[in-house]
Amino acid sequence: MKYSIALLFLFLSIAAYCQKYSNEFLSIGVGAKAQALGNAQVASTNDVTAGFWNPAGLALVRDYTQISVMHAEWFASIGKYDYIGIAQPLKNSKRTIGFSFIRFGIDDIPNTLSLYEDDGTVNYDNIVPFSAADYAFLLSYAQPLGDNGLYIGGNAKIVHRLIGSFANSWGFGLDAGLQYRPNQKWSFGLLGKDITTTFNAWRFSFTDEEKETLAITGNDIPINSVEITRPRLVLGAAYLQQLGKVGLQVETNLNLTTDGQRNVLLSANPISVDPVLGIEANYNNSVFLRLGANNVQRETDLVGNEFWAFHPNAGVGVKLGKLYVDYAFTNVGESSNNTFSHIVSLKLDLNVDYIKRAMKNAERE
Repeated sequence: MKYSIALLFLFLSIAAYCQKYSNEFLSIGVGAKAQALGNAQVASTNDVTAGFWNPAGLALVRDYTQISVMHAEWFASIGKYDYIGIAQPLKNSKRTIGFSFIRFGIDDIPNTLSLYEDDGTVNYDNIVPFSAADYAFLLSYAQPLGDNGLYIGGNAKIVHRLIGSFANSWGFGLDAGLQYRPNQKWSFGLLGKDITTTFNAWRFSFTDEEKETLAITGNDIPINSVEITRPRLVLGAAYLQQLGKVGLQVETNLNLTTDGQRNVLLSANPISVDPVLGIEANYNNSVFLRLGANNVQRETDLVGNEFWAFHPNAGVGVKLGKLYVDYAFTNVGESSNNTFSHIVSLKLDLNVDYIKRAMKNAERE
């Protein structure tokens, strides 16, 4: 019983007191392509997933409605991550809007707070599963600034976090992005995440019996509070070399956090810098091979020796007409633990006007 209560209280403590890694589920990333590239995307992203990586890149979605979906399961399928994104060019094809939905959750957690009856007997029928889930809703807008290769974009996002019936929070934040593409080879990106600082207002709710159980087991009862997500800056540069039908693109990003010292390559207070690198080779823009490196951290082995490690990532992609299928093999835990996961995502280009005309022709027939 005490272990289940400890797990529950761990979630509640994180919700109530964690500031440095607030809304960290929004750092995981969307799309198997990005995962395979170590999440190096801010400069090159130019499809529906740009709504997450850099909304300025949505301005490159001009001719088709794009839809993307992803599902991933981590830690022996305990954690589940789901994403769906839609990008829609407006009529003049110079502005694009997008919508992204993200859920990261752990389901079927046993609630044992009511395991014991008043007389001290155990009643397993009182165990009711609950979920701890994080949700994000992103509304995006992008457009070019003139004809000089400069694009701007922004996100308005709503964050909802839920821990069973015990706790929930709502938050609101803004992101802003820039991309500069001076030619066909180079592209540069800048993303400001949570530029206004995102505030999650937490509300906790316990019955008298649950409060009594928490007190007996030595746990403090969380109180209503505000969780702060501080601004983050991402800088990126990408270079594409095309040799006939073979292309090679390299991108590097620098993630600058402002919430205090972190275990990253350049660690300082309050700003830490975490570099990532991604390499993509393609043949005829139809078959893709990807490698990436991220999460450079100092770790300790079994005898106490410290060493630097990073997360390797790899993946492939294939374009089948208007359908893109991407796969990534990525490490989501500590480098030494080798907690690798398989991630698959799909992206589809839809010519809405063509579909409407086809439906009208079918009705006439």
